[in-house]
Amino acid sequence: MKQFDVPVIYRSPLISAIKNYRKAQDKLKKDFTPTILDFGSVKLYLARHFGFCYGVENAIEIAFRCVDENPGKRIFLLSEMIHNPQVNADLQSRGVVFLQDTHGNQIIPYESLMPDDVVIIPAFGTTIDIEEKLRGLGLEPTKYNTTCPFVEKVWNRGEVIGKKGYSIVVHGKPIHEETRATFSRSAAHTPTVVVNDMAETIELGKYITGEKPAAGFYHQFAGRYSPGFNIETDLQQFGVINQTTQLATDTQAIADYLKQLIKTKNQLTDETIGRHFADTRDTLCYATLENQTAVQGLLQTEAHLAIVVGGYNSSNTSHLAELCEAKLPTYYINSADKILSKNLISHCNWRTKEEMVTENYLPANDTVKILLTSGASCPDALVEEVISRLLEFYPSAKTVVELTKEFL
Repeated sequence: MKQFDVPVIYRSPLISAIKNYRKAQDKLKKDFTPTILDFGSVKLYLARHFGFCYGVENAIEIAFRCVDENPGKRIFLLSEMIHNPQVNADLQSRGVVFLQDTHGNQIIPYESLMPDDVVIIPAFGTTIDIEEKLRGLGLEPTKYNTTCPFVEKVWNRGEVIGKKGYSIVVHGKPIHEETRATFSRSAAHTPTVVVNDMAETIELGKYITGEKPAAGFYHQFAGRYSPGFNIETDLQQFGVINQTTQLATDTQAIADYLKQLIKTKNQLTDETIGRHFADTRDTLCYATLENQTAVQGLLQTEAHLAIVVGGYNSSNTSHLAELCEAKLPTYYINSADKILSKNLISHCNWRTKEEMVTENYLPANDTVKILLTSGASCPDALVEEVISRLLEFYPSAKTVVELTKEFL
């Protein structure tokens, strides 16, 4: 896989040594057991896969190159490039300005842009309307396009099956930048509707079967369907594509549910279902799937707590916290500074995005066991900072430098 030129400030000697060691031992990436970091009085179990993915490293390389190649020019990002506060702050410190917030609310009017300005498309991609608006202002938005190739793969798959006569159901968070971009691309080719979760999918299914009157669909799914969408005719043939950072198991469950619903409704067989339901399993992002599978492997280890590191508005990181929380006390933090002391930690509720402070999060055991992972937009350097912060509370523990040598 391609190696990217990512600023050294995001790298970690410890994490790089561990990843290289595991890669050499498991070239086919079949082993999802965690890496044990035995510091003595504290043991950390590091997920097999975590941190920057291909798409994030690609985006960072392009964005920093853009800054280097355009001295003196005004440089704008459509919105946060990735959902990591450190990376976004670093770009802002280099003069990059955001045009929108993560919900699509305008910060800088498009009308204030000039043809000599530079605009970067974030890793989530953007809508066709925004690209056309920028071109109308004399700008070329795709020169520095950091859209994740795996997001584009979803777009391409949607276009292919759309041209074959299938409509599209998008599984994604409706306000997420990626979902808005994917909806835009799909709706340009075929009737499209967005569902947030299984509960909404079940509601959609009731309109497909006629259990609920069609008129209710347009109110319940307002803002979620393409212009001219007809609930009575447009979901006779369709496929499911997704926001790539959703739980892969959730997307698959939604697809399975809708496939069975269509199969039952139309009395189809395994041989004839393909005429009504497109197979889109190949649109699941490899990094999202790997990181989630690695967490499932991580959770096979007995431990006292789990720590998940990443931006609070990061969808993929939130899902890692969701998986961990189902088994263990889980603390979702976006920096080492959130570990306030040995007795206090400030962390995020992945559901509400509200921060809270928990006391006595570290047990008083002779050996404390902690599961640790991070999201796809989280720098490895930040994970090492979290490890170093935890070690401050255990004076007899080995140092990070000593542990690093064990993996070289």
